[in-house]
This record gives sequence, structure tokens and C-alpha cells, in this order.
Amino acid sequence: MKIAVVKYNAGNIRSVDYALKRLGVEAVITADKEELQSADKVIFPGVGEAETTMNHLKATGLDELIRNLRQPVFGICLGMQLMCRYSEEGGVDCLNIFDVDVKRFIPKKHEDKVPHMGWNTIGKVNSKLFEGFTEEEFVYFVHSFYVPVCDFTAAETDYIDPFSAALHKDNFYATQFHPEKSGKTGEKILQNFLDL
Repeated sequence: MKIAVVKYNAGNIRSVDYALKRLGVEAVITADKEELQSADKVIFPGVGEAETTMNHLKATGLDELIRNLRQPVFGICLGMQLMCRYSEEGGVDCLNIFDVDVKRFIPKKHEDKVPHMGWNTIGKVNSKLFEGFTEEEFVYFVHSFYVPVCDFTAAETDYIDPFSAALHKDNFYATQFHPEKSGKTGEKILQNFLDL
């Protein structure tokens, strides 16, 4: 099975690669369009800023390529946000795979810290990514922007407001949290994606 990780101007690619290696998978890290199209599964990770990253994806044609992939695709953190319609981070149009906008967290009380950073539970799980899960699994988040609960929500977390911890539509899967930094729970999610 060939797993490709999209190589672009966003951080975190190495930690995803290490997590896959722990599962015994040697991934190809590439921006090559043919390699991405011929992979059995594609992972679209990301740590960075939406506007700069979208500009890079458009300049390289990776935006069209990702949007048109037919195999299972897994967006992580910024990767998930870029799969949405529009992001308030830089006011930028994104890939529009998920027809929903990305919002900025607005603190409501003193203890509401932004970014949302650290371990939190996921609930209302509804996707093959979460096969074999209980409701009280902890995963690791670090983000200042979020996707509201919507028709594509595949898991929820509550921080300031309930938001989408994961999304799913057709062959596209995505998590706001970092499975590669979420210990055994995250490894199980990555394995479930590999097993799709």
C-alpha cells in the first residue's frame, strides 16, 4: 500500500512521518502530482497560516489536485481547515471540499485561552476513523480557529463552544486535533485510516 504525505509550505510533516513509521508504514513525502494521484491514500497535514498556505497551494496547482483526489484523503489541523470553504484566518477562500467556514475563537470569559491548546475529549464520533472508540478518548489540540458543528461533523469537542473535532464527506476525512501527537488514541485513528 502506497501512502503519500503532501509536501508543501506547512510544518508538521516530519511528526506525521514518524507516527506512520511507528505503525510500520514508509510514506512518500511529495508534492509530485503523479505520485499523489497514484497513492492508495493521501495525508494532508499542516501547521501554519491559512492565507499563506492557500496562496502556495494555488501557485503550485496542489489546490486543484487535492480537491480532485478520489482515494481516501486525511486532512490534519490546518489541513482540515484548508479543506473548508473559507477561513477567517487571512480572509481566504479555501478548497471548498467541506461547505463550511472556519471561524476564529472569541473568548467569552477570562479563562478562555486562545489558542485552544492541550488535551481534550472527543464525543459524538461518527466515522470509520473512530472504529472501536469509547466517548472519552483524549486527543491533542493546538489551534486558534475552528470549524462549527455542521452536516460534515464526524466528532465534536467543546471549547468555548462545541466545534467539529473531525469532518467526513465521501473520500475526505479530517481532524482538527493532531493524531500524530495523541499517543495510542492517535495511533489508532491513523491505523483506522490506513485500514479504510
